[in-house]
Amino acid sequence: MITRISHRRYLLILGILFAIEWALLAINPYDRADWALENVLVAVAVLVLVATHRVFPLSRISYTLVFLFLLLHEIGAHYTYAKVPYDEAFSFLFGFSLNEALGFERNHFDRAIHFAYGLLLAYPVREMFIRIATVRGFWAYFLPLDITMSTSMLFELFEWGAAEFFGGDLGMAYLGTQGDVWDAHKDMALASLGALIAMLVTAAINLSLQRDFAAEWSDSLRVKIFRPLGENAIKLMLRKNRR
Repeated sequence: MITRISHRRYLLILGILFAIEWALLAINPYDRADWALENVLVAVAVLVLVATHRVFPLSRISYTLVFLFLLLHEIGAHYTYAKVPYDEAFSFLFGFSLNEALGFERNHFDRAIHFAYGLLLAYPVREMFIRIATVRGFWAYFLPLDITMSTSMLFELFEWGAAEFFGGDLGMAYLGTQGDVWDAHKDMALASLGALIAMLVTAAINLSLQRDFAAEWSDSLRVKIFRPLGENAIKLMLRKNRR
């Protein structure tokens, strides 16, 4: 009971902190229409988390990672991703331009968020796979990476569709390519890299702490059903249906 209450209090703190940031950044955003569009998926994500926090509570680690990603996303929604003044803030704090030091010729905040998408959300996806689909070993690391890559691709398609539908300045602001024809490819690559790093770190931690790590990994790659599926499975189902 104590653990459960403490967990709920922790979620309440995260929720309050996010609500404060959301409210502050909702004030006079750079482009109100783009801000609203950027917050559609945020609203869906928050509703899902609220609706499932009793029946399927995630770990504090997973909730914290989701929380951090949403915080970063709200900054991009407030300024629009192509105009987040991270370089100005960096120059104010450290006295030199990050873009100039690294040779950047564009605003790279959107690239950072795509990287953060994989880095921060792959672990919560892994937790869901383990607890719902009971995946183990290799698949508990590969499938979160695979989901990150596929959802990153779906989001790029969603961006394209939204840009085509709304068109004009709103469409371009939401798409945020900044003239780079390979923008979508680079975004997907960075999300994949972030997820890969997250899974490598998770695997390294588990390797050091989990005694049966190697055995679980090996067992997850062992063939469980030796008979081919496809037409054989269809024949078996037809036979069962005739009985």
